[in-house]
Amino acid sequence: MRNHRLFIAILAVTSIAATTPSLLEISIADPESAPSRTAAIEPPKSQGPEAIAFDGTYIWVARQFTDSVTRVGARDGAKGSSFAAGKRPVALAFSRGSVWVANLDSNTLTRLNAGTGAVTQTIAVGDGPGGLVSDGTNLWVANRRAHTVTKVRASDGAVLGTYRAGKRPLNLAWDGANVWVVNNSANTVTKLRGTDGALLGTYDVGRGPFGIAYANASIWVTNFFDGTVTRLDSNNGRLLGTFKAEDGAAGIVFDGAALWVANNGMNTLSKINPANGATLATLATGQGPMGVAYDGTNIWVANWASDSLSTTLAR
Repeated sequence: MRNHRLFIAILAVTSIAATTPSLLEISIADPESAPSRTAAIEPPKSQGPEAIAFDGTYIWVARQFTDSVTRVGARDGAKGSSFAAGKRPVALAFSRGSVWVANLDSNTLTRLNAGTGAVTQTIAVGDGPGGLVSDGTNLWVANRRAHTVTKVRASDGAVLGTYRAGKRPLNLAWDGANVWVVNNSANTVTKLRGTDGALLGTYDVGRGPFGIAYANASIWVTNFFDGTVTRLDSNNGRLLGTFKAEDGAAGIVFDGAALWVANNGMNTLSKINPANGATLATLATGQGPMGVAYDGTNIWVANWASDSLSTTLAR
């Protein structure tokens, strides 16, 4: 009887997956240079696309296991060139004509010319840089192992200061005046004043907070281990609600009307109404979706396990 029930459960999950609408999936995997003698028994190895950003023309993807970034045409999804970064690039941001790359194992920030992909500057930051956000003038870098945030002036790369955050700061958001930091191992977010990095507050969220976005005067935080999204008042950090996403809620982005959440454990993307937290749609992605970006028209998702991008771009 137990096996019979398990069979029914598997059928039910398969049926649900089969009826979930799928996004267009675009492979960014590099061709193998030569066939492996063990290729028949070894699964393909992902190059770890995690972070994703839009520069106005291209979608940029950080591929941490090749120490490079790749750009893809936002209009047609065509894979373009790849460019060298530092060691294990895991975060991206676009600011002032440059693509900025946080290199987790180099403890550096790489600045690339968005037009040519050439490295124009390498800047030493804290230990384990793994999150980035631009405030329009400065870059803010989350240093995962140092539990700090570094402020870098975008015009010349000058380091303006380093400030304490919580344990394992992972991602950041800018609300127009302040920087919000996800503290992944502390289950909190920290609010820092944009002018001087002063600590303005630390607020509890769910388990394993991962992604963060600012929308409708609120801070939205994905909780990886809870499969939820927490909403905080950006003025005072007050809890406004916790809403269901799916297992492994990771990257999040706001498109001006809806929030989009990558669910790493379910290979899906949730569309959420910011007015009430209701799920408006669930779409199938590639395997292991992580980072999410919006190009002004379409949503893009970096699929960590399948070396691909999923997008709302028309097929």
